[in-house]
Amino acid sequence: MVSVFGIVNVTRDSFSDGGRFLEPAAAIAHAEALLAAGADVIDLGAESTHPDAESVPAEVEIARLRPVVDALVARGVQVSVDTHKPEVMVAMAARGVAWLNDVAGFRSDASVAAAAGSTARLVVMHARNETPRATRAAAGGDVVAAAAAFFEQRIAALTAAGVARERIVLDPGMGFFLGPDAATSVEMLAGWPSLRRLGLPLLVSVSRKSFLGQLSRQRSSQLSGQPGATGVGDRAAATLAAELFLLQQGVDWIRTHDVAALKDAEAVWTVLQGAAGRRDGPPHRR
Repeated sequence: MVSVFGIVNVTRDSFSDGGRFLEPAAAIAHAEALLAAGADVIDLGAESTHPDAESVPAEVEIARLRPVVDALVARGVQVSVDTHKPEVMVAMAARGVAWLNDVAGFRSDASVAAAAGSTARLVVMHARNETPRATRAAAGGDVVAAAAAFFEQRIAALTAAGVARERIVLDPGMGFFLGPDAATSVEMLAGWPSLRRLGLPLLVSVSRKSFLGQLSRQRSSQLSGQPGATGVGDRAAATLAAELFLLQQGVDWIRTHDVAALKDAEAVWTVLQGAAGRRDGPPHRR
């Protein structure tokens, strides 16, 4: 069974649910619902990273996160904090979070030091740009090879600072973190298993991302000559299709907004795989 990060955005402007969980009570209630649906880890983010997101000072991030982290950690929940700011990492590690999830991949010396000074597990995310924002700028070249080279550099930096390899999980990045063209994300999805050679667990997040909307619109246009629905709310089926593909490919972790849908789909997929395996067992001998 795949392990699941359930996303809770404690933000004003996240691309899919900005403002819905900004208040601590709303964020905690949503986290509890995701846990009840089967999430293993709650991934809290207090600053959005889409291309048009507002910048949030570290002290504001900490203030948004503190009451939610404290409430969940007190209940024994595994909490991940999604941040690129070293001071936020240090503050939240001191409050007992189990994971630090850096969209910038622990590029800075300060973030490496913050990671090394904690006991948290680390999600090292790859992005084509060198800023903690997704980008609309196109990038050429082999995206999977670029991710592998990036991971090798960051693993070397983290382990040199004293971080044990078993604390590290790799996230190849998706959507605008790879560029504006859906084909780049498709290339990564098709090629990410080659990152297995690095010998570390892999986490992938495709949930509600814009490239899925692009692919859905292409299909609608081919069928009717008219563009299909474009809103984030229209990406549920496309998200689940991509997540089932990841399940089939054996990804270790999936980070998602819709935990219940993923776990229901996994349950059905597992039963069908088992039934197919029994039917396709050893050939009958006469």
